Amino acid sequence: MRCPFCDEIEDKVVDSRTAKEGEVIRRRRECLGCKRRFTTYERIEEILPMVVKKDGRREPFDRNKILAGLKKACEKRPISTATIDAVTDRIEKRIQEMGETEIPSRTIGEELMKELHQLDQVAYVRFASVYREFKDIDQFMDELKTLARERQEK
Repeated sequence: MRCPFCDEIEDKVVDSRTAKEGEVIRRRRECLGCKRRFTTYERIEEILPMVVKKDGRREPFDRNKILAGLKKACEKRPISTATIDAVTDRIEKRIQEMGETEIPSRTIGEELMKELHQLDQVAYVRFASVYREFKDIDQFMDELKTLARERQEK
């Protein structure tokens, strides 16, 4: 592992422990060159499906795209980074459990919508407006009315 401070390639592991319910190993390392410490995380490399985009293109599943979409939707909302990471983990796990070699991007978008709907209604509407490509204010208002009805029914 290359030291992030001095680029030295040699280090030693000072401490290892599991994280995220045993799905990740956290390693504390010490650079043998500059003696500074840094942390790395290891996870099992899963076989994830190819994502089939709306236009038919295929690209590898990218967890960071889910994370980026969630962060954008939750920007300036009272939602912690830990919560966003947990939502990303749940979505990634559900996709893995499907066991498919290809998955439509629509499926991932719907999973995100479900999670955001439960998490934060403002973040949900933000994401929905982009994801569903609202063309005008009427579509936006229809979504808000649906949310308001659901809230009253609770």
